[in-house]
Amino acid sequence: MKKRANFLFIEKNDDVYTLSMTPELQDDIGTVGFVEYTDGETLKADDAILSLEASKTVFELDSPLAGKIVERNTAAVSEPTLLNSAKAEENWVVKLTDVDEAAFNQLEEA
Repeated sequence: MKKRANFLFIEKNDDVYTLSMTPELQDDIGTVGFVEYTDGETLKADDAILSLEASKTVFELDSPLAGKIVERNTAAVSEPTLLNSAKAEENWVVKLTDVDEAAFNQLEEA
């Protein structure tokens, strides 16, 4: 199941929620040149996930859901343009668990 919020796609597979950038966000910000993840292992809704610098803007990406970070796309730190990829296996930002399923279900269908 796939939802969208905060310019992100949120895809649920079992109890893991993968957040990735929407094509609209990728187009709006341009080519990503720098990525820095925030510290911490848990997020509240609207907490910053990362800061990025792109050709058109400097941007802070906020989480639409609360949860525990189980994985970050650390490859994007050394190769930021991965976040511009059309491939879901490259452009994801974080993976969360311990997400309130009711909050997820309230998000817009993708």
